[in-house]
Formats: sequence, C-alpha cells, structure tokens
Amino acid sequence: MSQSSVLMPSDAEAPALAFLGDDFTGSTDAMQALAVQGVPTLLFLRTPDARALAAARGRYAAIGLAGVSRSQGPAWMDAHLPAAYAALAASGALLVHYKVCSTFDSSPALGSIGRAIELGRAAFPSPVPRATPVIVGAPALRRYTAFGHLYASGGERVWRIDRHPTMAAHPVTPMAEADLLRHLAAQTTLRGGLFDFTEATRPDARARHARAMADHEILLMDVLDEATLASAGRLLWQAACAQPGHPLFCVGSSGVEYGLIAAWRETGGLARPGAPPPGRASRVQAIAAVSGSCSPVTAAQITQAGQDGFACLRVAPETLLDDVAASGAALGARMLAALSGGRSVLAYTAQGPDDPAITQFRSVLRARGLDEADALARVGQALGIALRAAAQGAGLQRVAVAGGDTSGQVMQAMGISALRLHAAFAPGVPLCEACEPADGAPGLQVALKGGQMGGEGFFGDVRAGMPRVAG
Repeated sequence: MSQSSVLMPSDAEAPALAFLGDDFTGSTDAMQALAVQGVPTLLFLRTPDARALAAARGRYAAIGLAGVSRSQGPAWMDAHLPAAYAALAASGALLVHYKVCSTFDSSPALGSIGRAIELGRAAFPSPVPRATPVIVGAPALRRYTAFGHLYASGGERVWRIDRHPTMAAHPVTPMAEADLLRHLAAQTTLRGGLFDFTEATRPDARARHARAMADHEILLMDVLDEATLASAGRLLWQAACAQPGHPLFCVGSSGVEYGLIAAWRETGGLARPGAPPPGRASRVQAIAAVSGSCSPVTAAQITQAGQDGFACLRVAPETLLDDVAASGAALGARMLAALSGGRSVLAYTAQGPDDPAITQFRSVLRARGLDEADALARVGQALGIALRAAAQGAGLQRVAVAGGDTSGQVMQAMGISALRLHAAFAPGVPLCEACEPADGAPGLQVALKGGQMGGEGFFGDVRAGMPRVAG
C-alpha cells in the first residue's frame, strides 16, 4: 500500500487506519474528521468478529471501534483492551490509533492513557525500537500543544488546561498538570520525549523525528497550527509506512485524523475520493434526547432547549438504579407522552456541575454502598432503554445524546452495532446513522456529543439538521 494510494482500498485491501475510541463521542469525532473529507469510515459499537471485518473490507478506508475505557480503571483495561486491539490488528490497517479526548483528562485510577499505551505497545510490537507517537492538538477543535503543554478553549478564551474553568475542576478526572509528559509520567514508567513545534517544520524534520522515535517509548508531538498539524500527520504516516506488516500504534485526539487528512491531501492520497462528503441534513418535526452530562456547556444547552420548545424532563438518577428495565420503560413512556403532544423531548439527570441532584445521587450511593461507576452505567442503560422506547413508539427519525460516557451506555442499550456519518454538522459533534456492516442500509439518525461540545442551541440544531448562525 503506497503513500499516494492509501485511501480507496480494493475489495482485497485493508483499511489505511483503524482506531479505538476511549468513549463513544470521541469515536464519532474521529469518524467525522475522516468522513467529511471523503474517507469512507465505519464505526463499530461492539468488538467486530471476522465476518463483520470481512464485510467492511474494501468498503471503508478507515474503521473504528467505540469503547468506554475513559471511564474504567487499569484492571478493566487489562481485561478488555487486548481483545479490542486484536480486532483492530485483524483489520490489517497500517496505523492503529487509540483515540482519547482532546482535553487529555485521565488519571492513574481512571481512564489511564499510560496503561492504554502499555497495552497497545504489547499488542503492536515493533522489530526495531519505535516510540508510540502522541498527538493531542487539534486546531479545528481549538486545542493546541506548545512545548508539550496543552491549551484548550473555554468560552471565548483559550486556557492552559490546568487553568481551564471546566477541566481543572472536572468532577472525576481534574487536570492539574498541563505538561502532558509529566501527566503521563504519573500513569506509566515508559520513557517519554517531546518533538516540539520548532522541530516540526524544519527541513530535516523527518530525520529528526526518526531519531526521536528510536530514542523514546512515547513521543509527544506538538500541534500549534495548521502547519504543525500537517507536519505531524506527514511524519506519522511516513513512520507507519516504514514498517509494512508491523502496524504503528499511536495515541491522541482527532488531531491524528486531521493531521493524516492534511498529509494525504499533500501526497495525493485524496485525489480519488470515495463516498462524497456528507451534506446537510433535513429538518425533522421532532426528536427525542437524553443527557447524563454535568457540564456547564450542556447545562446552557438544556436551558436553550426549553426555550426552543422542548419538553425538558428532569430525572432523579437514583430512581433509575433498582430495576433498569422497568425504570427505563417508565421514563420512555413519559417521553413518548410528550412526543405525542407534538413536542420534542429531552430527559436529563443534571443541569451543570453545581446541580444539587449530583450531591443527592452521591449521598444515595454512599448510603447504599454502591459503586459510582457501576451506578452511572445503570443510569446510562436506563436512559438508553427510555430513548429506544420513545423513538420506536413515536416513529422518530432522529435522536440525540449528551455526555461521553452516557453516549456509550445509551448506544449499547439501544442495540445499535455500527454507525457512519450521515451529515456534516459541527466539529466534534457529528450526525450519524445506524447501519449494519454487511448491507450498509441506513437506520436511525443519532447525534452524540461530549459534555464540552456543541453550541448553545445544540438540541434545537439537531432537530433543524444544522447549527444555527449567531447574530
């Protein structure tokens, strides 16, 4: 597979790229980054077997697998990531990407990126010393890395991640360190190095990068702007092509995909587009949505949804714990009743990080001796059962889910096996459609968003099929 003809595989060829997302919304973000540029991409929502991979071969230039490791501990990763990595290895892709959130929030105990790297390096060994490249910056998402430090937008400003108003105070994995190599050092003993932005655009960048790859086990690559993004993608793809038969394992945000797109465009890899980039979606009369996000961004979106005519149903999350099937069905009936009146409906468990419902929920968990991660998973499953019942009962064409972890739990509860991009919507917030790998027939349209993503009018925009224009 040459560098200039990697994106349109024949029936006998493997995809160029395979990725494993650490949550569902991050996985759809990566899928969108590829698909809007005409790179046919399929996202599996459960680990594909040989038959599913064979059905995707020749039809998709990139395949992904949506995971939930961001909300799991190292023991869970040890038990589950090897099988996921093995499935991606079976795809035959030259490059395998462990997709993480562009805010890089993680800890040694939860969503450990360091542990994921260790397991990935074991799954994709190299016959010669070779680092695992890490690319986090993504200018399209207003995420930047400079001298190894991460910066992210918050409102109208860009903040160093340890000063970010949301991420520095994240309720589960607060980011107290902006130096990403120092952050990783708390999660792994692998030797880390930096390929900073001053090196990225030098005439001898490729040689310098090759030396750095040989000298380290983790190599963080700065991305500060479009030039350094293209350089990172180019160097990453060159490294992947250097050892056929030994897939290169890398880690990062969708900056990996954005960088590869830039590199493939430079080398002519996008000269023969496959499926045309998806266009705009049409407006639908009503949608159903659920939210398990505690983000202030989502809080503002819930308020705006009410102003946009949605029936907003507050749900006490502790009421969903005891009998997931029954509580989900009961909530689905409430949602269906609202839809029957001609309104769109949004069920939510909290509105912002200071919502008293969060404190109440945790108090219930302590009193009952319940594990928070398990309890949140049950809440997500109940929301999925409710959303499925509402969508099927009202014959809806489109639904939405807010919350990275929630999205994964909801999709699993709804029984959806794979997604592809339906329409370009907004960076990091794609409008997908459910499909089966074997026949590709389109199904329910689904918008999944992480807590920090989307404009204030997100839910109304999903109903309209496009983001509204400010002003």
